[in-house]
Amino acid sequence: MTDPLPSDHPVVDSHRVELDAVGSTGRPQLVLPSALSCAIGDTVWLSLAGTGTHAEVAGTLHGDAAIRAAYANRQLARTAEGGDLLGDWFEEHGFGPGTTLLLDVLTEGYGYGLREPGTRVVYEPVERPDPSLADIAESLGE
Repeated sequence: MTDPLPSDHPVVDSHRVELDAVGSTGRPQLVLPSALSCAIGDTVWLSLAGTGTHAEVAGTLHGDAAIRAAYANRQLARTAEGGDLLGDWFEEHGFGPGTTLLLDVLTEGYGYGLREPGTRVVYEPVERPDPSLADIAESLGE
């Protein structure tokens, strides 16, 4: 296990992102920068100002990768069941389309942190799950 990682640490790569709207619904979505190595269908770990969640990467109408919802665990993220923690976080803070946030890269391709510009967050260590163990858990419905 590694030490907690502050958002202002030199190894954290931060990207300014602007929330976009999902189609005509007006719901906010987080369009991921094209420089990230996330593919549509990936399940990623997403910290919301320090609170860990899981999200499935979706596609936008333009084919970009985006996150529209986040859940308490990987299984809920894959099935989109349970409460949407990302939507709750957006609503709680008054974030909507046009809001600028910072997306911190904690583990390329898997672990990310979302925060308001000017805030410092200390993230818990996050490591990509072992693919073989994740495949076994997924086949068992865990």
